[in-house]
Amino acid sequence: MNPLVIPGVYAPQEDTGLLAGALSEEPLAPGADVLDVGTGCGALALAAARRATRVTAVDVSWRAVCATRWNALRAGLPVRVRHGNLFDPVDGRSFDLILTNPPYVPAPAGDQVPRGTARAWDAGGDGRLVVDRICREAPALLRPGGVLLMVHSALSDPDRTLAQLRAAGLKASVTRRRRIPFGPVLRSRKEWLRGRGLLSDDENSEELVVVRAELPS
Repeated sequence: MNPLVIPGVYAPQEDTGLLAGALSEEPLAPGADVLDVGTGCGALALAAARRATRVTAVDVSWRAVCATRWNALRAGLPVRVRHGNLFDPVDGRSFDLILTNPPYVPAPAGDQVPRGTARAWDAGGDGRLVVDRICREAPALLRPGGVLLMVHSALSDPDRTLAQLRAAGLKASVTRRRRIPFGPVLRSRKEWLRGRGLLSDDENSEELVVVRAELPS
């Protein structure tokens, strides 16, 4: 059953599929606690819940919260859905696995907080407005042996992600890569990205990466 996607909510795309593949390979004990941050329509939260895990899904968009609740109800899966900004709704809790497909597209508006549907992809001038916060805050929410799986674009500096997570004491590496053609947002920003030195003149695709970071037991 495909999840319902309503207007204004991020629809599952190649980045969702790449992260879902990484999730499918992650060993999870029945009853493991999973957090899906920036859940969108809940596709990843539902995939985790089908593995008999306890899933909490969070999104800053009320439309996404409603869509995820409806999709969980349709699928008959017990997903807790919370409204809020990243980790705020789960303060004080810890998890065996954290999944996140955050906004990661570099935006000409710089570090202004995006509004409307652009909140699902715009992430500051370097694409790290949300990624940096995840790198700072997620390690404290992992249980010993817990894992963070995050997908973002190579345009958003995966090496910086790895360095930050390793500095927090996690074992971090890129475990999946996929190159895809530019979508509408990146096509509209090609000249700006080239001016920033983020693209070569003949580049018309972006590389997506999955970062896996584990807190040692």
